[in-house]
Amino acid sequence: MRIVSGKFKGRQLYAPTDLPVRPTTDLAKESLFNILRFKLDLDEIEALDLFAGIGSISYELISRGARSVHAVDINPKCTAFIKETSERLKINNLQVFKQDAFLYPLQSKVSYDFIFADPPYQAEGIGTIPAHIFEGKVLKEQGLFVLEHSKEHNFASFPFFKEERHYGKVHFSFFSR
Repeated sequence: MRIVSGKFKGRQLYAPTDLPVRPTTDLAKESLFNILRFKLDLDEIEALDLFAGIGSISYELISRGARSVHAVDINPKCTAFIKETSERLKINNLQVFKQDAFLYPLQSKVSYDFIFADPPYQAEGIGTIPAHIFEGKVLKEQGLFVLEHSKEHNFASFPFFKEERHYGKVHFSFFSR
C-alpha cells in the first residue's frame, strides 16, 4: 500500500500478510480523494475511518492535513498495525479504537465532518450502515459519508444518498443531509 498524496506522499507501507483485509486499491483511493478535494476542506476536517483495516484511508487523510482521524476496527492485529505505523510516522492526530465498527456510530459521542466505511464486502449488515450513521448523529450537519461496497449493494433508495461512483470492482456511495 502506498500513500497517494500529501505530507507522506509515496510512502510505502507493508502490512503483515496474515491480516484479514482488502485495502482500497490505489486507483480507487486516488479517484476518491480527487472527488473529496472538491467536496471537503481536507485541512480542517475531523474524520472517522470505520472498518479501518490497515489504516490506508486514515493515513491518506492525515497526509492531506486532516485535523484528526479516528480509526475503528474490531481486529486486534489491524489496530496494532495502525498504532505501530502511526508511531513510526510520528502521527499524533490519529486515534485507534478496537471496537465493532457496525455499532460505533450508534455509541459515539463525537461527530465528524467526514466518515468513510469500508466493511468486508460479504459482511452481514452492510445495508444497516447508512442508517446507523444518520440515526447515531455521528455525522455533522454539513458532513459527508462515503461507503465502499461491491456491485451487489445499491443504496440509491436511501434518503441521504447522493451518488455512486465505481472504479473496477470498487463502488463508493456518497451520502449527506
